[in-house]
Amino acid sequence: MLEGKTIVVTGGTGSMGKTIVRRMLSGEKGTPRKIIVMSRDEAKQHDMRMSYLHKLVATDEVVYRNFMNLLEFRIGDIRNYADVCSAIKSADVVINAAALKQVPACEYFPVQAVMTNCMGAANIVRAIEENGYPVNTVVAISTDKACKPINVMGMTKALQERIIITANILNPKTRFICVRYGNVLASRGSVLPLFHEQIKNGGPVTITVPEMTRFLLSLNQAVDTVFTALKEARRGETYVPKAPATSIVNIARALIGDRRIKIKNTGIRPGEKIHEIMVSEEEAHHCVKRGNYYAILPMLPELLDEKKPGSGALKKEFSSADTVLNLQQTIALLRKHKLMIEDGYPADGEELLR
Repeated sequence: MLEGKTIVVTGGTGSMGKTIVRRMLSGEKGTPRKIIVMSRDEAKQHDMRMSYLHKLVATDEVVYRNFMNLLEFRIGDIRNYADVCSAIKSADVVINAAALKQVPACEYFPVQAVMTNCMGAANIVRAIEENGYPVNTVVAISTDKACKPINVMGMTKALQERIIITANILNPKTRFICVRYGNVLASRGSVLPLFHEQIKNGGPVTITVPEMTRFLLSLNQAVDTVFTALKEARRGETYVPKAPATSIVNIARALIGDRRIKIKNTGIRPGEKIHEIMVSEEEAHHCVKRGNYYAILPMLPELLDEKKPGSGALKKEFSSADTVLNLQQTIALLRKHKLMIEDGYPADGEELLR
């Protein structure tokens, strides 16, 4: 699937981007010709580069000289059109993992969220459209918060989805697709590293409200969704994994175990939902099953394929409140992915599932 391809990963130094790159370097989907990691943080690029190569080489100079042929790091900003053009002009595949994803941060800085999450996607589309770059596929990474959005992060991700899906109309030589999924376990800024740190310091463990539920999947399952969409998705489709859901309080209880640590309710943060939705009621009637995924078909009539199978895989919205794991099931899920306290993974989740 990726054999001999040039792949650009925007936001490639984030938790998701790093896992995508690591998986591609493994060769499991074929050996790429080149992987270009584009981000604007030189320190994270340095750390990522050296995490692969410090055992093999002594200096950055040698790293650049010997490894640029496969893994290339580029300082650049998804908000800057020229940076985007420079990065993707020779790409076969573009995976847009660049995002402002923290709900409270986006609430306080909505313009910044628009610039990264919306204008960044628009820059990718514009670069391909205006310059005729031979990009075969663009995959945009979205979130369950884009479904019936009530917060700035979700609103901007919903717009990103529309920008990407609509791009298929004026760019028939490029396949533009999306993936949408829930909370990624132990990614940067997620609740698990926070709970681990709070437990390590003796508590209390802070939750918003006990009844809050969230879809959960590992970084590797998130990458599986991207790879599956790359292989199977048709132009204009959005892939959604059939992910489990649990309550935040059960995650806290699972991690605390028999420790004498209190749970403190802090109330809902700005822009939060009690339950997340992965597929809305409006989208359910044009949603089809594809193995362990749902594919949301495009709403635009120009993108509909008469040969596509009948829709209606869901009779209602796909909500995290539908089937909530109990405490024992939540413990089993966390143990499966080596996320219990005794597993001792790094607090920031950066090396999770390595």
